[in-house]
Amino acid sequence: MEYGFLSHVVLWIVGAIAAVGTIGTVLAIWSIGRAAYRKD
Repeated sequence: MEYGFLSHVVLWIVGAIAAVGTIGTVLAIWSIGRAAYRKD
């Protein structure tokens, strides 16, 4: 195991977590906006 490879793996994991969190945040805000817009 090289240090460079390990650091790349860590960066990819952090990037994946950040991407999933960003998508989740956008979907949450979108669903809240739709729920507030449609008051049944």
